[in-house]
Amino acid sequence: MKFTAQQIAGILEGDVVGNPEVEVSKIAKIEEGFEGALTFLANPKYTPHIYKTKASVTIVNKTFRPEDSLTTTLIKVDDAYLAFSKILEYYNSVKLNKVGIEQPCFISNSSKYSDNVYIGAFSYIGENVVMGDNVKIFPNTYIGDNSVLDDNTIVFAGAKIYSETIIGKNCVINAGAVIGADGFGFAPNEDGSYSKIPQTGNVIIEDFVDVGAATTIDRATFGSTIIRAGVKLDNQIQIGHNVEIGKNTVIAAQTGIAGSSKIGKNCQIGGQVGIVGHITIGDNVRIQAQSGIGRNVKDNEMLQGSPAIKLSDYNKSYVHFKNLPAIVKNINELEKNKWE
Repeated sequence: MKFTAQQIAGILEGDVVGNPEVEVSKIAKIEEGFEGALTFLANPKYTPHIYKTKASVTIVNKTFRPEDSLTTTLIKVDDAYLAFSKILEYYNSVKLNKVGIEQPCFISNSSKYSDNVYIGAFSYIGENVVMGDNVKIFPNTYIGDNSVLDDNTIVFAGAKIYSETIIGKNCVINAGAVIGADGFGFAPNEDGSYSKIPQTGNVIIEDFVDVGAATTIDRATFGSTIIRAGVKLDNQIQIGHNVEIGKNTVIAAQTGIAGSSKIGKNCQIGGQVGIVGHITIGDNVRIQAQSGIGRNVKDNEMLQGSPAIKLSDYNKSYVHFKNLPAIVKNINELEKNKWE
């Protein structure tokens, strides 16, 4: 699909400097631009590339003033980075604008969906499933009985949505995600074996949540595992049963959260963080990558380490840790000199 510079400027409420009829159909980095590509300049570090780029159209800030000749058409906006993000979102929505039901697939007669859904080939839609307007189910996807997917939600190929799961509006479930599998609940027996504890709850995902590829969210033992509105989950995250994650919290890849822990709103959690079960993490908490959290955390704390301590304390301690061989050597010298 092709767009003219004028059309793009209309979407962004920007001003064209150059040829308004030049067309683009691809997106590229400014240093790798080519004819027919759209790019942007937001970081001053990349300014030299704008005089060499072969991209047909470049989005720039209104404050940009060229110091040499340009071959690219400019679109001037208030914030080039945000504008380019808006174009990427628009481009993605056009690219993913599929409608219809592909065959073969299975759709239960008791399920309900609007005329403008997309259901990809080899998908399975169970009993009493309800899908809102503009829901898109990509191929090889499983939607279990009694699940609900609200308007504009997208489930990419190979995702598995177990029964009773409730997913809100404008969510994205990426490929290979598993939502609603049994929580890890087993009771030890006297002979050393384990008896499975039935997991009778469900998963609730509120509006505007993104779930990364191969991320797993377990159903509750009873009640619900809850992902609040605006949460963003990276790839390969494990969320245990009865966990609750607060509004607008973001979590990076390979983090594991054990059952029944509660995480507040607006938190930022780095990659490979481990969080034990049955603890509470407050609002606006920052946890650095590879940290281990084994205690309750108050609002606004910044943590690092395993077990994690305050980031400022960790940084001070790390200075000494790096110098530990020299410190030990000095202590040994002092001890030696004391006895001489």
